[in-house]
Amino acid sequence: MEIKKVGVIGAGQMGNGITHVCALAGYDVALNDVSLERIEKALATINGNLSRQCSSGKITQEQRDAALERISIAENFSDLGDADLVIEAVVENEDIKREIYKQLCPSLKPSALLASNTSSISITRLASATDRPENFMGIHFMNPVPLMELVELIRGIATEAETFDAAKAFVQRLGKTYAVAEDFPAFMVNRIIMPMINEAIYTLYEGVGTVKAIDTAMKLGAHHPMGPLELADFVGLDTCLAIMQVLYDGLADSKYRPCPLLVKYVEAGWLGRKSGRGFYDYRSDTPVPTR
Repeated sequence: MEIKKVGVIGAGQMGNGITHVCALAGYDVALNDVSLERIEKALATINGNLSRQCSSGKITQEQRDAALERISIAENFSDLGDADLVIEAVVENEDIKREIYKQLCPSLKPSALLASNTSSISITRLASATDRPENFMGIHFMNPVPLMELVELIRGIATEAETFDAAKAFVQRLGKTYAVAEDFPAFMVNRIIMPMINEAIYTLYEGVGTVKAIDTAMKLGAHHPMGPLELADFVGLDTCLAIMQVLYDGLADSKYRPCPLLVKYVEAGWLGRKSGRGFYDYRSDTPVPTR
C-alpha cells in the first residue's frame, strides 16, 4: 500500500513533531485536535521549527515553504476520510484513545491504516477498539520528533504483514531508523528509561541527593546529555507517571512502583516544562530546582 496522505490526531508536542517530519518528507498532512486554537498553535510551532532548520542550513527555504503548504487543518474526523495513514498522538490515556477510535473509524476509508504513537499501552488492546485490527499498529516516535532518529514499530497480535511493511517504508521515507519491539508494556525505550527516571525520583524522595546533584551526577558521571529529572520535566511528569503505572500494572513487579513524590507532583499540577513547574521552576529565564 502506498501512503500519500497522513492524518495526525493530536496537535501537542508529539503531534506537531510528527506533522513536521511527515510534511518535510513530502507527505500531505491533515492535523486534527479538539480545537482550532490548538491546531493553530501547533502550526505556529511547526513554522518556527522549520524556520530554525532553514536558518541553520539543514533545509532550504524551498523545502520549508513546500512543507508548510502540505499541511492542512482537519477540524473534524470526516476531514481525515481520504488519509492513507492516520496516527493518533494524544495523551497517554487508554480510555481517551479508545473513544477517539470509536468516533474516527466510521470516517476512514476501508484501506486506511491506523497507528498509535502510544509510548506504553498494549497495541493489541488498542487495536481491539477499532474496526481494523489487521491494519493497526504502534508507530512510536521519540521526543523531540524532528531531532530524534529512532521510531519504535510494534505489531499487535492481529497486525498483518502488509501493514507492517507499509509502516517500515513510511518510517524510512521520513529518514528515521526503526527498531521493532514486541507488544509488552512500555516496549523497549521507555521500559529501560522510565524506571531510571523513577529511581532518580526515589533518590530525591529519600534525600540521597538534591535535584541539581542528581542531574549533575548523571550528566557528568554517566555522560547523559540531560539529567533524569530534567528529562522527566521535558517528557511531562503526567506521561512519566502513566508509563510507570502501565509497567506496574502490566508486569506486576514492585520494582516498577511509581515513586510517591512523582504522584504528588502530578497531583499538584506540576507536570514539568509544559506547566511551568516540575522538578524545576521554568517561570523565569533560568530554571530553578524546586527541591
